[in-house]
Amino acid sequence: MQTSTSLRRTKIVFTLGPASQSEEMLEKLIVTGGVDIARLNMAHGNHEWTRAVIRRIRAVSKKVGREIAIMMDIKGPEIRTGDVEAPIELKVGETFDFTVKPGSREGDEEIRSVNVNYQDIVNDIHIGDIVLVDSGLMRFEVLDKKDNHIRCKVLTPGALSSRRHINLPGVKVNLPSFTEKDRLDTLMGIEEGIDFVALSFVREAKDIHQLREFLANNKSKAKIIAKIEDQTAIANLDAIIEATDSLMVARGDLGIECPLEDLPVIQRRAVKACFNHGKPVIIATHTLESMISSPVPTRAEITDVANAVYEKADCVMLSGETTVGKYPLECVGVLDKISRRIEQEGPLDFAEPDHVTTDKIKLLHSAVLLAHQIPGSMLLTFTRQGVIAAGMAALRPARAPIFAMTNSVETLRQLRILRSVEPFLLNLDTEPNLTIENAIALLQKEGRVKSGDKLIVATDILAADRLFDSVQLRTVR
Repeated sequence: MQTSTSLRRTKIVFTLGPASQSEEMLEKLIVTGGVDIARLNMAHGNHEWTRAVIRRIRAVSKKVGREIAIMMDIKGPEIRTGDVEAPIELKVGETFDFTVKPGSREGDEEIRSVNVNYQDIVNDIHIGDIVLVDSGLMRFEVLDKKDNHIRCKVLTPGALSSRRHINLPGVKVNLPSFTEKDRLDTLMGIEEGIDFVALSFVREAKDIHQLREFLANNKSKAKIIAKIEDQTAIANLDAIIEATDSLMVARGDLGIECPLEDLPVIQRRAVKACFNHGKPVIIATHTLESMISSPVPTRAEITDVANAVYEKADCVMLSGETTVGKYPLECVGVLDKISRRIEQEGPLDFAEPDHVTTDKIKLLHSAVLLAHQIPGSMLLTFTRQGVIAAGMAALRPARAPIFAMTNSVETLRQLRILRSVEPFLLNLDTEPNLTIENAIALLQKEGRVKSGDKLIVATDILAADRLFDSVQLRTVR
C-alpha cells in the first residue's frame, strides 16, 4: 500500500458505508490504504448521516495529516416500478402491463400489471422497444401502448418485486437531470464543503451547465463529475466532456443500457476522449465485486483493474466493496498493488493529446518531454486553483511524479483526482525563487526528494519586474 516515499499514479475512490464509516476504518483507509477520494452515495444516505460522516472524514484527515477529497454522488432521475403485495412470477411469452395512471385498463384486468413512477413512459417509448427491469435481470418487449399503460411480452422470466429499477435502452426519456432531491442534497453538501458533485445520468452538455449555474449561484467551488450511464450520453460524449470538470464511466447502468460487448469499447473511447480534452476520468462499478464476500479477487477482476491502469485512467472506484463488503481495506490494498505493478510496465511513448494548443499547455508539454528524457526526474509546479497541475497531469508523464504546491486546502483536495499528482500545502511567496526553494525544502522534509535528484520546475520567474512562464531544471542540493 501507500508508503511515505512512493507515489501511486492511479488514484483510488472508495464509497463510504457501514463497512468503512467508523473513525478507526477511515484512518486505516487514509493512512495505510492511501485512498484519495471518499464517495457519498446519496441514493442511500440521509442528511443527518451525510453531515456526520463528512465531518468525520475531515476530522480524521486532519488528525492523520492527509487531506482527502469528498465526492457527493447525487441520485439523479430514476424510473422504478411501484409496490406489489408479493413478488410477481413472470414466465416467458406472458403478456404484462406497465401502468402509469390508476384506473381501468379497458377490461384487461386479467393481464397482470405493475405501476411505474414515470408518467411520460407511454409518450417516450415505441412499439418494439425493450424494457429492462431489476438491473436487466428481466427483459420485456413493447407490443402496444395506450394512454395509461404499455403492453409488453416477457422475454426473460423472473420474480418482479417492489420498487425495481427500470432501464429503457436507446429511449430518450424526458426526465430532469437535476431533481428536487438532488438540489436539496447538493445544498447540504455545499454547506459542508464538499469537493466534487457527481451528476448521475448525464445525457447532454446542458445538464452540466445547469448544475454549474446552481453551484455558482450558491457560491460553491465544487468540481463537477459527469456520470455517463446511457446511450444518449455516449452519443454526446465529446460535448459532455468539454462541459464537465471530470468524467465517470459508470459501468453499472451503462452495461444495462448498452450491449455488453460494447462496454469495453465505450470505456476505452471515453478514456481516450478525456485524454484528448485534458479531463480526468474515473472507472467505476464492479471493480472488485467478488471481494464483497471474498478476501481475494477473481483473475478477471485483476485484469479489469489492470486494463483501466493501462488505459491511463485517473481513478478506479470501489462501491459495494467498501460500503457493505467484508474486506474494505483489503480491496483498497488490491487496487494499490495492481496499480503500482502495471504502472511499472507503462509505455514511455505517449500520443500527443488534442488539447496541446495554448502557449501555457505547450510550455507544460515541454516540461513533461524533458522529464521523459531525464531518467529519475520529477516534476514540480505551483497552482492556486489547480489549473496548472491539471494541465500537466493531462499530459500523462510516463515516469515522473508531479509535485503540486498550492496555498489552498480546497485545491489540494481537488487535486487528489488527478493521475500522477501529489499535492502539498505551501505558502506561495510573491518571490518565485523563494517559493521554489521552500517547495524543495518541504519535499526533502517529507522524504520525496533527496540530494542529487533532478526537478523540472514549471513556474513563473521574475525578471525586470515582470513575471514570465518558465521551465527550469534544478538539482536538489
